[in-house]
Amino acid sequence: MTDPHVAEHEQEASARPSTGLLSRINAPVARVGMYLSVTGLLVIVVIVFYQVFGRYVLNSSPTWTENLALVLILYVTLIGAAVGVRDAGHIGMDSLLVMLPDHTREKIELVIHVLVAVFGIAMAYNGWILGASVGTVKIPNLGLPEVIRYVPLIASGVLIVSFSIEHIIALLRGEEVVPSWN
Repeated sequence: MTDPHVAEHEQEASARPSTGLLSRINAPVARVGMYLSVTGLLVIVVIVFYQVFGRYVLNSSPTWTENLALVLILYVTLIGAAVGVRDAGHIGMDSLLVMLPDHTREKIELVIHVLVAVFGIAMAYNGWILGASVGTVKIPNLGLPEVIRYVPLIASGVLIVSFSIEHIIALLRGEEVVPSWN
């Protein structure tokens, strides 16, 4: 015997895919973001390997590797997190939502997406303020402006807002946002 709440959730999972303008824009943007995050992660691995090789084999550790790896970690994690918002890869409590009636669940999901969008706005705004405050400072050993540490915070915030709006529109239309990795 099938649980009626699970059956309702499975019916919702078969909702038609979102085909709006925002979905047609966000899907490739999310895919590119994930490719860049994966590439950045591979570059971090190479940089750290080079640092370890330099330290233990060449006995001359490069000074720039740690700072560059730290900057790249910001890009990888923040852009990857934004893509996770679009593709529903973030932590959720779906097991509780499945047990609710459809109209209540949809309202709660709308509230969740609105709150996530507000969080994205706060990220972008505060990233802008923080970046502007350190615009003339240089990162030691890299010579790059400190503001590059705040670019992924701003970009991630903007992407989170866009992806949340996409989810809100899809919910209101009875559609489903298809993950960009399909």
